[in-house]
Amino acid sequence: MGLFSRDKPKIKIQTTKKDGFSGWLKCTHCSELIHMNELQQNHNCCPKCDYHYRLSVDERLQSLADQGSFQELFGDLKPVDSLQFVDSEPYLKRLETAKEKSGSSEAVLVGTCQMNQHQIAIGIFDFNFMGGSMGSVVGERLTRIIEHSLSYRLPLILVSTSGGARMQESIFSLMQMAKTSAALAKLHEAKVPYISVLTNPTTGGVTASFASLGDIIIAEPNALICFAGPRVIEQTIGQQLPPGAQKSEFLLEHGMIDCIVNRRELKNKISEFLKFFVQEESVKTINGITISNLNVMMEKVV
Repeated sequence: MGLFSRDKPKIKIQTTKKDGFSGWLKCTHCSELIHMNELQQNHNCCPKCDYHYRLSVDERLQSLADQGSFQELFGDLKPVDSLQFVDSEPYLKRLETAKEKSGSSEAVLVGTCQMNQHQIAIGIFDFNFMGGSMGSVVGERLTRIIEHSLSYRLPLILVSTSGGARMQESIFSLMQMAKTSAALAKLHEAKVPYISVLTNPTTGGVTASFASLGDIIIAEPNALICFAGPRVIEQTIGQQLPPGAQKSEFLLEHGMIDCIVNRRELKNKISEFLKFFVQEESVKTINGITISNLNVMMEKVV
């Protein structure tokens, strides 16, 4: 045996590399490395560039509603395949896949909750359920929460993130645009406040109906808000759109939305608006008598 000979290698050699997620990811906007824990602690916003990643329904609800105050309504309404629609796979199969992926029964969750002690009606879209597309059940749930808001005079908050109307339901999906808009018209006539929150992305028939009808329209930073996407428009008109077109900042500059609010400040900002509306409502009434009726009574006395 030679001086430098060995029977066994002293260094353990790993022949295969084990794959695993270390918790680090690269931001899709600024390409900086960020850790998942840091991202979650920052409301799912990049701590380097403040890029707003999409939130799940539960995360969104947790960020807006006071703890333990949410009560779901109209969750018994479930989608059906009225047209027996089949594209690359049956619509019923797509629904089952969407339920498994999202853990939701439809693309919107509605109910009531408290927001900084303000009692409100709320609806939150789930992009994980077929891209937050609006089918007949989505429209029905929205219409019912609007009517509930009207009956109990609760301020209404709708948080949208959607790819638009659901093609598998054809005309039934498109009819929801008119139905939700008509319900909101009644809410407006009754002077019950409605705040629309637009997140990334809000597109198609959702943008073209209830999402754009808020008394106040709030958007998150850098959110895509449009009817047709920029690529479709550019291919149609044969021209490039201006830089940043169809993003929140562009729409604010052109008067299509009222303000852009960072996610960390969203709950408090909405609460400020609600407080303003509540004060306005209290000013309009004195001991339950509206000011206009009170003026008539005073004129009769005089």
